Amino acid sequence: QVQLVESGGGLVQAGSSLRLSCAASGRTVSGDAVAWFRQAPGKEREFVSCIDWNSRTYYPDSLKGRGTISRDNTKNAVYMQMNGLKPEDTAVYYCASRVRGYYSNNPKHYENWGQGTQVTVYW
Repeated sequence: QVQLVESGGGLVQAGSSLRLSCAASGRTVSGDAVAWFRQAPGKEREFVSCIDWNSRTYYPDSLKGRGTISRDNTKNAVYMQMNGLKPEDTAVYYCASRVRGYYSNNPKHYENWGQGTQVTVYW
């Protein structure tokens, strides 16, 4: 069983950048697909990014150009750099992993989840 812990969220002004971290423990996630999702109050969980077992990256069209997902297998961690933050980016951000290391934007395909980190963006 893998445990995931997110960090790096906070209260930031619009236009700022944040780097979210997802630290894994219990086993290596180097062969997993790891994704970021977010959920705002009253809304469904939304796909943000994914990095697959071969470090290929995937983003929704709504986020392309503003976010970069990366992984450091030596630290058993995955990161999400977000730039040009907007108030509509306000949400709890979750990282999730799936043993089947291929890309998916469906949260139901991920077995392991962190507890989330709050990102709040204001004008």
